[in-house]
Amino acid sequence: MRTKTAVDRVEKKPMKRNLDLSLYLIADPDLCGARSVVETVREAVTGRPSLVELRDATAATGILVAHAQAITAVLKPAGVPFIVGDRVDVALAADADGVHVAHGGMPPADARRLIGRKRILGLSITSEADLDSADLAGIDYLVVGPTYQSLAKPDTAQPLAIGGLHEIRQRTKLPIVAIGGLHAGNAGDAIAAGADGVAVVSAICSAPDPEAATRELREVVAAALKARG
Repeated sequence: MRTKTAVDRVEKKPMKRNLDLSLYLIADPDLCGARSVVETVREAVTGRPSLVELRDATAATGILVAHAQAITAVLKPAGVPFIVGDRVDVALAADADGVHVAHGGMPPADARRLIGRKRILGLSITSEADLDSADLAGIDYLVVGPTYQSLAKPDTAQPLAIGGLHEIRQRTKLPIVAIGGLHAGNAGDAIAAGADGVAVVSAICSAPDPEAATRELREVVAAALKARG
């Protein structure tokens, strides 16, 4: 019997969504400096990110829920989807649009069961080996990386580089978002390699002007997607 590949599993994915993943902002309070994470998102949203994730592994649950609820209030009127990293309970409490889990964390099947079929579910992978072993049923998109050495998480996995990103693109039909060391100067390379979008943290959260940084990145990604056809 032939072993199922990642592509085989993806082709049986039951949910179809029209997600714009082109500019995926990961809002990390540690990188927002004196500006709060909520204020950073408020400023960035005028530059039009396509999706925002709140990522905070250290905050107490009450604080995280309060931040998530405040961000929901900012993003819903703007029509920007909002997801919470790793915390299904917080996502549900804030009525977020979905949740994002990491490979090796909460099993995607469990996350899907808890959030239901209508919410978005993303999964992070760092290698082709992760792709081979991941349960992709019910996953809406993959965040793949680090592409380059991550500025936000310098102790993360070995960078894939553009070649590694391209190899994963060839092996899955799921939408993929490149992450890790990406900014306006190199985001176009990730799109050219096949990514459907780029995820950035410090490039927006640490920027003096989050709106301008977001707008510049969006223009770079849009141009790269248009050039790729």
